[in-house]
Amino acid sequence: MPKKYALVVAALSAIALAPGVMAQDAYVVGLSGALTGPQAGTYAPVMESFKLYVDQLNRRGGVNGKPVRLVVQDNQGEPSKAAADAKKLISQDNAIFILNASVSSTYAPMAAEAKRGRVPLLYSVVCPVAVFPPNPDEFQFCSAAGSANYDSEMAVRYIKELSRNPVRLGLAAMAIPVSRGGIDHAEEVAKSFGITVVDKQIIPPPTPDYTPYASKLKSAEPDWVYSWAPWVTQVKTLEALRKLGWNGKFLAYAVPPTEDEVIRLKDGEMHAVSGNAFFNDNLPLHKEIRDAAGKANLTYPVTQLSEGWIAGMVLEQALKNTSWPPTAEKVLAAMNDLSVDTKGLRGGPIEWTKTNHFRTKQYYRFYRWDSAKQTIVPAKEGWTMVEIK
Repeated sequence: MPKKYALVVAALSAIALAPGVMAQDAYVVGLSGALTGPQAGTYAPVMESFKLYVDQLNRRGGVNGKPVRLVVQDNQGEPSKAAADAKKLISQDNAIFILNASVSSTYAPMAAEAKRGRVPLLYSVVCPVAVFPPNPDEFQFCSAAGSANYDSEMAVRYIKELSRNPVRLGLAAMAIPVSRGGIDHAEEVAKSFGITVVDKQIIPPPTPDYTPYASKLKSAEPDWVYSWAPWVTQVKTLEALRKLGWNGKFLAYAVPPTEDEVIRLKDGEMHAVSGNAFFNDNLPLHKEIRDAAGKANLTYPVTQLSEGWIAGMVLEQALKNTSWPPTAEKVLAAMNDLSVDTKGLRGGPIEWTKTNHFRTKQYYRFYRWDSAKQTIVPAKEGWTMVEIK
């Protein structure tokens, strides 16, 4: 294990090993995620941020006067390890709440264990179909900004709004179900808006050279290219297109690395659609996160911490609404009637009901790189809201 990851594992595990905090004296919360492994760059920041939030919460006196004991497991993005983690967290650690911060292939095995143990399971990176209304799975919830279909519909609407002339649209996805599903939906929505989809590239995950895929996109002469995929697919596709001389507009779906990457690329034709406020907005809560992260000496940039922080806010509110002594059943009841003030990190609160474990309203914010100002700026004023029914 690389040294920096070994240090992260040790740091994240510290609270679970702290003496004097026993299960009967604390709210026991489990976390299983891809802290190491090939996808760690996407998921480890969420784990770091969630742990940081719990640390801050405990420094303030915990919840209802009781500490939160966080038990961390590294599933490395492997489904079998994720299933074993969930089973351990429920049967050995007596966790009353579990957070998944890992690849989508770990969802089903963890959900099966959560259902067997009747413990609520929260997703913090991408939302699965199982959380959507009107019949969500009883034990699955999602606080993540990302939802492939809603995101892609909003992205296509944005492209349509900004385009006076008929649009020729190129699409790019990673060859994994959630990414392909989002791009397939974008294609359907585009057609309904009268937008011509000129090419769609489904790119395998281990691709060493994106040039062949970018060449096909470029040869189709798109005005815009939109990608909903893990960041490596989005950014490598854009960079390959630019090397080939394509000068059109590129719309990315914002994931944790996007804000820093927009600054690195300094591409005046790059836009991003985001479910979270960029740190460039400099909200009061952004300052709070920056200050906490600076003192904690975290491994990942502060700009990648929103999703884990929001998951922490959800946990805190759910536990506040859970009477002592806590049980998974009580936490589940609290989560089925929950409203979480996101303090500007989102366009509004996260609200769950028994028939909707995603949220009742979804908010989007659009950004672009301003070459004249040499900074990220809002591409549209304020947030755009979508009712979720």
